[in-house]
Amino acid sequence: MLALQERAAWHGRSELVTHSRRQLFHLAAGAAALPALSSAAWAYPYPSRPVRIIVGFAAGGPNDILARLIGQWLSERLGHPFVIENRPGAGSNIATDAVIRAAPDGYTLLLVGTPNAINATLYDKLDFSFIRDITPVAGLIRGALVMVVHPSVPAKTLPEFIAYVKANPGKLFYGSGGVGGITHISAELFKQEAGIDIVHVPYRGIAPALTDLLGGQVQVLFTNIAILIGYIGTGKLRALGITTATRLDALPDIPTVGEFVPGYEASSIFGLGAPKNTPTDIIDKLNKEVNVALADPEFKTRLAHLDGTALVGSSADFGKLVADETEKWGRVIRLANIKPE
Repeated sequence: MLALQERAAWHGRSELVTHSRRQLFHLAAGAAALPALSSAAWAYPYPSRPVRIIVGFAAGGPNDILARLIGQWLSERLGHPFVIENRPGAGSNIATDAVIRAAPDGYTLLLVGTPNAINATLYDKLDFSFIRDITPVAGLIRGALVMVVHPSVPAKTLPEFIAYVKANPGKLFYGSGGVGGITHISAELFKQEAGIDIVHVPYRGIAPALTDLLGGQVQVLFTNIAILIGYIGTGKLRALGITTATRLDALPDIPTVGEFVPGYEASSIFGLGAPKNTPTDIIDKLNKEVNVALADPEFKTRLAHLDGTALVGSSADFGKLVADETEKWGRVIRLANIKPE
């Protein structure tokens, strides 16, 4: 009797196992018929907790201000805080390395900028490849620089300046905010394209460079319009050219450098990046929200205060721009044999 009961129990368990296997088979077959979904799609909707935007420069500067603007926008649109974390040092390499090492889950982003494109060539032994290890998310803005000279320079126009320097090679000095920064290599690109010789004097930041320019210790400077506009208006400095391909609304009478030096263009670009292998649906969601911000009139007004024009486009568009900038500045750095301090 006991043997019969055991056989019946075993038979019941066997039917249960077979039934369970049949259910699993049907579930697997049904799942296979569904469209492919990223792992993130099976989890909570993104974002479900705070997101960090890591900035490679100190608080209060243009990088930090821009990050806080877009962070506030994304916080309001997506319902969770986008927190700014400043990690200055090594020309933004410390911040970049931190993002590369973060989990590719969309909760750690990088404020990408021109320094990332420059550093790929400037530094010989980086532990990462920016192009390979950072996924582009979205462009934010492109910022122009202005070429200004001290009033003691007799040239009133860019062609006159080029002619004057060619007649006096090595006698004029240009300041920069430091070796390898945009204020340095934009001037080096101008030297190379115009075929002139002016001497570089690097400073630890743009403020002391501007002080010496106003005092006449250096005669030329390429930098952001925001810190120059007052001096240009009062005649303490003379603007000769805009570095971007189009003129600035704030200085409509100042030509672009490219109008006299064909092919010249230099600008500061900004955007967002994420660790490689971040799910595509997260990248697409962030890109969409950033582009909505760039089309918003109030947000565009805030960007105008940073003297930047919106970089609307797909993540692929921003990725191509970063790659192109990396190649361009790489050529300048190699030709000028620029080495980090």
